[in-house]
Amino acid sequence: MKSHARVVVVGGGILGIGLLYHLTKEGWSDVLLCEKGELTSGSTWHAAGLVPHFNGSLNVARIHFYGTQLYQRLEAETGQSPGWHGCGAIRLAVDPGQADWYRHVQGLLRYIGAECHLIGPDEVRRLHPLLDPDKVLLAAYTPGDGHTDPSGATQAMAIAARRAGAEICRHTRVVDIIPRPGGEWAVVTEQGTIVAEHVVNAGGCFAPQVGAMVGLNVPVVNMVHQYVVTEPLPEIIGLDRELPIVRDPQASCYYRQEAKGLLVGPYETERAEPWGLAGIDWSFDRALLPSALDRVGRHLELAARRIPAFAGAGILRVVCGLIPHTPDSHMLLGPAPRLRNFWMCCGSGIGIAQGAGAGRYLAQWMVHGQAEISMREFDPRRFGDWATGDYCVKRAIDEYQEMYQVRYPGEFRDAGRPIKTSPIYGRLKARGAVFGDVFGWERAKWFDPRGKGEDYSFRRTNWFEPVAEECRAVRERVGVLDLTSFAKFEVVGRDSAAFLDSLCANRLPQRDGRIVLTHMLNHQGGIECEATVTRLGPDRFYLLSAAAAELRDLDWLTHHIPPGADVTVADVTADYGVLVLAGPRSRDVLRKLTPANLESARFPWLSAQELNVLGIPLRALRVSYVGELGWELHHPIAAMPALYDALMHAGAEYGIMDFGTYAVNALRMEKAFRAWGSELTTEISPLEADLERFVGWEKGDFIGRQALLDRRREGLRQRLVYLAVDAGDADPIGNEPVYEDTRLVGITTGGAFGYTVRQGLAFAYVEPACARSGTRLRVAILGETRPARVLGAPAYDPDGRRLRS
Repeated sequence: MKSHARVVVVGGGILGIGLLYHLTKEGWSDVLLCEKGELTSGSTWHAAGLVPHFNGSLNVARIHFYGTQLYQRLEAETGQSPGWHGCGAIRLAVDPGQADWYRHVQGLLRYIGAECHLIGPDEVRRLHPLLDPDKVLLAAYTPGDGHTDPSGATQAMAIAARRAGAEICRHTRVVDIIPRPGGEWAVVTEQGTIVAEHVVNAGGCFAPQVGAMVGLNVPVVNMVHQYVVTEPLPEIIGLDRELPIVRDPQASCYYRQEAKGLLVGPYETERAEPWGLAGIDWSFDRALLPSALDRVGRHLELAARRIPAFAGAGILRVVCGLIPHTPDSHMLLGPAPRLRNFWMCCGSGIGIAQGAGAGRYLAQWMVHGQAEISMREFDPRRFGDWATGDYCVKRAIDEYQEMYQVRYPGEFRDAGRPIKTSPIYGRLKARGAVFGDVFGWERAKWFDPRGKGEDYSFRRTNWFEPVAEECRAVRERVGVLDLTSFAKFEVVGRDSAAFLDSLCANRLPQRDGRIVLTHMLNHQGGIECEATVTRLGPDRFYLLSAAAAELRDLDWLTHHIPPGADVTVADVTADYGVLVLAGPRSRDVLRKLTPANLESARFPWLSAQELNVLGIPLRALRVSYVGELGWELHHPIAAMPALYDALMHAGAEYGIMDFGTYAVNALRMEKAFRAWGSELTTEISPLEADLERFVGWEKGDFIGRQALLDRRREGLRQRLVYLAVDAGDADPIGNEPVYEDTRLVGITTGGAFGYTVRQGLAFAYVEPACARSGTRLRVAILGETRPARVLGAPAYDPDGRRLRS
């Protein structure tokens, strides 16, 4: 075993080996993997091996699609068969909500090139003659799906990695990981110590224990999962082709052919069991748990109704093992919070489907500083230390139990919540707030006057009219919004201005009390973060960014402080509450509470002042994401109830109204304001996003500047367009394909109905030739292509006069 390596990967399951293989493909051969047992001896070896294309996330679907392609060519590359079975798959829909979900997913699969057909019950029966399509409305048929042998696929990638120079050390348990003064890591194993520049936690079921070696709380819970394999069935013996895999939401089961029998895997919808919460003995290799079929009896009965041949089948074996789950079912794939060059590659509940693609895109991120797809939803820093303990367990159980259920737009499930609330949470709840959680924070989505909660759907439901009223209040009167969840940072020190200038693409504010919107870019020119920067003094700045980006933005700032620089970055998110006061009467409300001159001549747009309201010190920022006169009022968080009550009392005569994030989305779409995480992602630069006006070319060098120049010189492959859409009863939500006539030219990133302009609106990335104002396009919404037109200016207040009023 070597004593030094550029990368040490800890864990030899399919995710760890998939990463090792792809690191060599990206040009890093000085890489080493340590596995405490044999390769695949954790959760990989006993997996059912399914590799589906169907997924409601564009980037997860890309990861899966790549996996099916790689598994089909590995044998030619390595001589080792991965055991690929390209039998296709069918997913059944038994209610209208499921059918709409399938229509939506079909669109995003079409965009990435994965074949998907929506078929009726007769076609279901033709493709799978053992299946009873009772109550099936339609099904999604993905002929490119299949299953693979988990051990064969892992060993094939291991062979290729070794040939490219990687070293794999089996029976080599890592016992400690220690940071070294020079920034490297000492990986202590039973066979000796390896000094590495990068370490990757690919520990699978043991990932929390590997993370604990470096002080990390890893939000992974191991769930017990069972499947049964039958004896050979006469109905299968006579078939001349392999049956497609079936996913049956009604039974919460998957079915696939195993030799001449059936493999049936149920996901319990109640009583699902976590295991090893206090840790797992390191000797747990290639081990299974005792079966507990009593927990899945109801599911197996439903499976027998769906496949009558299963009802009388003899059970050959029961496999009961562990599957890692995170609180949102997405992998942990990317940098660990607060640590340099410590990476996570774990937490996948469907690791065989994701091992190849996860390895590919994480390797790109590690080697090049950015992957070719957005990794935001996999970034481990989407969770903080709040996402552990009881919260993590409850969420993982719920995610497991909901494995085959519809994921509706705007749906936030109750398990483990609330975890972080602002001091006015109770007041808002009493007023009918329907909450979602972002980075653990409870945020009001909308206010339900009837108190019945949200009817989830891909179409407009009971939130539509109440949100319209919230938008009218902001446009015509005044509204108040709790945005305490904002990530908030103070950057201070003699070198703080020069430091921020090197990170920000835009010019910094030149005068105290001024505000700019800026983007921080990676070395490829992609947008890492979007922030407002307020200059509080010559060496003092206040930064605000998205709630979900708190840890990643903190890392971006702290990791770029030059050695010896007089710069301090403090995360003050929990110290300040934020109330947004917006609307044409917002000045009237605020002037009742402060003697300060609030007129535009003294308090202009994009400026900040320290105010005092009823003895409460405020940082009042005159900015607005909804396109109206307004302020963000940043205040000591303990004073929030008093400030909220004062605003509501002062605003009563003007018809003040609470509003939520659904209204914010509709209002920002009317103003054509981009959103971080949807329009603005790490593989998109300000040029593609049509934000070159926020690039300070003349200010000198900053991270990503040369990449922007290169992109501009080489020409852009896509451009962001702003669309008016004839949306019908379902508005764009993102990931809908965009067509010019019948030619696929792009995909949406988000949208909403603009209540003020009475128009469906969307953003989309399209081919540059389609980006001209007035171009006629079509957007596929739930299987129906709707007319759309490229707009050259915001649909509402295109000159921005109301912001400056």
